[in-house]
Amino acid sequence: MEPLPLSRAFTLIEPGPVVLVTTHDGTRPNIMTITWTMVRGFGASFALTTGPWNHSWDALVETGECVLSIPTADMLDTVVGIGTCSGADTDKFARFGLTPLPAQHVRAPLIGECLGNIECRVEEIADRLSLVLLQGVAAHIDTDREETRLLHAVGDGTFTADGDRFDRSEAMRDKLPGGL
Repeated sequence: MEPLPLSRAFTLIEPGPVVLVTTHDGTRPNIMTITWTMVRGFGASFALTTGPWNHSWDALVETGECVLSIPTADMLDTVVGIGTCSGADTDKFARFGLTPLPAQHVRAPLIGECLGNIECRVEEIADRLSLVLLQGVAAHIDTDREETRLLHAVGDGTFTADGDRFDRSEAMRDKLPGGL
């Protein structure tokens, strides 16, 4: 083992897959890339880290809703592009050739090219922690999508993608809260 600077320890434990978060400010939709996400429980509860430095922040706070869109490995350059420009002066749907689809319960759109989309309402914002707690109200998945590997940000400008899956569901069935 070699020493790792403590400031880089977070690169060993990334919190969850990269998501594209859509919002709608009443005038137009926007997309932001979020690399710090987590599942809070089996009941479609999630959290993400963001704040006023993101153009979408005001729409997220004012509307109290968003969509978590789940991109796949083939969308890496789009994900990075979305995260490196601002919705203040860019229509990200147009620039990146993405299809906004109507959601069922929130004004923010789904992204048609993503593997899945989760419509969410904001439960709480912990400003001191830059943490937004979300409750899912509807979920959608593209079961015909060939690429299903999720992206994970390591935190230093590099990414990984899910690899092999190992099925142990039979051994775990009825042994976890909420079942499988």
